[in-house]
Amino acid sequence: MQALDDLGFQTPSPIQASCIPLLLEGRDVLGIAQTGTGKTAAFGLPLLANVDTSLGLPQLLLLAPTRELAQQVAAALIDFGRYMPGLKVVTLYGGAPFGPQKMDLRRGAQVVVATPGRMIDHLDRGSLTLDSIKAVVLDEADEMLRMGFIEDVERILSETPAERQTALFSATLPPMIRNLVNKFMGDYQEVKVSAPAQTVDRITQKGLMVFEEHKPAVLTRVLEAEDFDAAIIFARTKDATTTLAEHLNQNGFKATAMNGDLGQREREAAVEALKDGRLDIVVATDVAARGLDVERIGLVVNYDIPREPDAYVHRIGRTGRAGRTGTAVLLYTPRERMLLSRIEKVTRQKVDVITLPDRDAVFERRVGKLKDNLAAAEREDRLALVARLGEELELSPAELAAALLAQLEQFQPLAVGADPKMPSERGPRDDRPRREFDRNDRRERFGDRERSGERRFERKGERFGERSGERRFERNDRAGADRAGDDKPRRERPSMDMVAYRLEVGRSHGATPRHIVGAIANEAKISSKYIGQIKIHDEHSVVMLPTGMPKDIESQFQRVYICSRPMKLRQLDA
Repeated sequence: MQALDDLGFQTPSPIQASCIPLLLEGRDVLGIAQTGTGKTAAFGLPLLANVDTSLGLPQLLLLAPTRELAQQVAAALIDFGRYMPGLKVVTLYGGAPFGPQKMDLRRGAQVVVATPGRMIDHLDRGSLTLDSIKAVVLDEADEMLRMGFIEDVERILSETPAERQTALFSATLPPMIRNLVNKFMGDYQEVKVSAPAQTVDRITQKGLMVFEEHKPAVLTRVLEAEDFDAAIIFARTKDATTTLAEHLNQNGFKATAMNGDLGQREREAAVEALKDGRLDIVVATDVAARGLDVERIGLVVNYDIPREPDAYVHRIGRTGRAGRTGTAVLLYTPRERMLLSRIEKVTRQKVDVITLPDRDAVFERRVGKLKDNLAAAEREDRLALVARLGEELELSPAELAAALLAQLEQFQPLAVGADPKMPSERGPRDDRPRREFDRNDRRERFGDRERSGERRFERKGERFGERSGERRFERNDRAGADRAGDDKPRRERPSMDMVAYRLEVGRSHGATPRHIVGAIANEAKISSKYIGQIKIHDEHSVVMLPTGMPKDIESQFQRVYICSRPMKLRQLDA
């Protein structure tokens, strides 16, 4: 109670008010609640109260899906138990040296917070046994199972005493969770807190429909238009986090990528930089952002819409925590409108569809920030220097201010680029202007044709050729050669051996054959006649190119981007 008073706790949240009495009584609890509802205190406070600090044996075991969440839970338990003499909390997670964790266990600890994979490592090496465990907590169990830890979790639970107390917390209740509950929990009490009423209500949700190729430009506009102290941007892949972070830094934001390729020290350094203000934006994948709880985060941007609505709720839960408010912005393409509908159904809230701020609005916002910075700047010790510069350069105060402003714009530009093209909410066909003309207009455009079949068969001839052996992609050159009086030679595709190359851009990124042909032909200076068949998959594409491609051409492809993603072209094996 003294620790809670120090931490500023006054009134328990609904999940805490329901779970604390049950866990103090020794009951098993199944808690259904979203992130940000206070689950850590709901299980941490009552279970710490049952720990005997005079014993140097593990008594409380908490499993979390990621190292970030494990660290967050461990830090909270240390805060809760700050006035419990002799209490020791050990955190076990992958990506960190095994030896120091083993030494911490040897020194004796009553509380163990671990990720399933590293816990299995310690069990296999004999550095930890679970015979003395009195209580087990599975935090964010649905995410643990989604990441493939079901077998590890079952093994860990099977090695704990049968009479242990068990608490399982999950945002959703899929069948695998229910099977786990029935197998490893006895007479449990189910506690359910409606997340939309507790968490999502405090978050302003906005949606913006965009074309995939214009997403980076739209993202910078969104970040300039929103008021936030710090932000987290969710991308679907590790490569996307790196590319986006570089894009944002080039546009004046302080951003970094956070994904599974980062070492533990780098990730911890990024979180600390975000907390103390040296960093304002983190671009992360879902797994990397698990457990990321930074008070400064006031904005969450879903750069890539999640495939599952539950993941969306987890994402926006990074803001609006512990009674605070926040904003969540969702970018989605015209093809992803059904995913937006599913999200609205799960959260039981409408996502407000907004329009992108135009260049004039962004310009005024930049000017406003400049005015705020100038008003807050120290001026007294610069007045004499300003007078001297004006006199020596023979400039009026207004001319000197304009010159200094022009110099400042080299680092903080005020001018705004062209507005990116945006799709219409009514559908792709509504973007096309409707043409209304009578029969005479039609004759003027297409010629005086009395038979409707004449136009149709000409199109068929243009597409497939008048001989069955001609190829579709040669139709433009062929159509001109076949017309009377046109002796232009027909271009023929060179006959050569081809080999398959893989590109790390696909249908989900908005790639089309036109994008791939354009990038290869224009950026790498290769004629389109040397580009063969193209096959586009969800996350990658395959293109046929001539064998024996020079190394300098291959290296040039590594610097080519398609739909704001690096091509990363590489030859496939047979």
